[in-house]
Amino acid sequence: MKATMKALVYGGVGKIELKEVPVPKIQKSTDALVRITKTTICGTDLGIIKGKVPTVQPGTTLGHEGVGIIEEIGPSVRNFKKGDHVIISCITSDGSCEYCKKGMYAHCEDGGWILGHLINGTQAEYVCIPHADNSLHHIPAGADEESLVMLSDILPTGYEIGVLNGRVKPGDTIAIVGSGPIGMSALLTAQFYSPAKIYMIDLDDNRLATAKKFGATDLINSANEDVVKKIFAETKDGVDVAIEAVGLPATFDICQNIVRPGGNVAVIGVHGHSVDFQLQKLWIRNITLTTGLVSTFTTPMLLKNVSSGKLEPKKLITHHFMLMDILEAYDVFGNAGKEKAMKVIIDAEGVNEPKAATTKKRELAEI
Repeated sequence: MKATMKALVYGGVGKIELKEVPVPKIQKSTDALVRITKTTICGTDLGIIKGKVPTVQPGTTLGHEGVGIIEEIGPSVRNFKKGDHVIISCITSDGSCEYCKKGMYAHCEDGGWILGHLINGTQAEYVCIPHADNSLHHIPAGADEESLVMLSDILPTGYEIGVLNGRVKPGDTIAIVGSGPIGMSALLTAQFYSPAKIYMIDLDDNRLATAKKFGATDLINSANEDVVKKIFAETKDGVDVAIEAVGLPATFDICQNIVRPGGNVAVIGVHGHSVDFQLQKLWIRNITLTTGLVSTFTTPMLLKNVSSGKLEPKKLITHHFMLMDILEAYDVFGNAGKEKAMKVIIDAEGVNEPKAATTKKRELAEI
């Protein structure tokens, strides 16, 4: 195996660089070294570059999603072997701590969201995965690996933190604020429960049109319409479930103002600033407000639905890039409205010489 590899490295606020770094090595007996075949970019990665996640240190390889081939395993790994084709979970879990025993893998005492955050991540040719037995999933033979990249993070996040936390039920009226990849994932998986009406709210007409194709029943462009007035004009007294999938004070405000008594507000968005929570109005309305970091305990179920064709995450993919072009991929994903981008797939295989390492500073759009 070669000694160095290409990786997308965070250099501090506003800076990312494609550069040569050492190939990671097995550190603990429970680790696995995975050769990345496909990865992607998440809105959280954009947030890191904008300084919304200050715990990420300069020098960290970004990325927490991907699929690949196991190149090496530690002696204590039991469920995987060299050559296995795997999905990398965005959440690392040891399976034995107090939180893992509660199914709260996001808060694993020796894991959680660490890839591309506290340790080097997946936007590279290779990645070392701690606690491999609990942090990887086998890919069925013949499966479309591009679709399965969506199972690393966005599908379980939209489902667990949006749909399950929001307690979506048959016949509900729900609203999803934000039709980016996470909002679309909530839209796709909310349909497991047959809500009667699904409002999709966004500033981008192209994304709203896409949401309509994916199953939204009603569209609201919040740049052109008063969301609160429209929803109250069309419902008895608001929505049963409001899912916030952007991470901005303005989108949170929409959710708290459209939820009906006894309803649920499920916050998925990554918030880097405080919000104005109208508790003086909401304390009497019996609402439930939830937040959360995905635990990926639903990934096996979602994998079955993708394998059966009942869930089609591949339609979220709009662009393809090679790893050597990942800086361009960030530009496209960061300007999603202009580029009509949803999810980008980055192919880490078949890359020869990298482009000259270039540090870029850019203003990235909110996703």
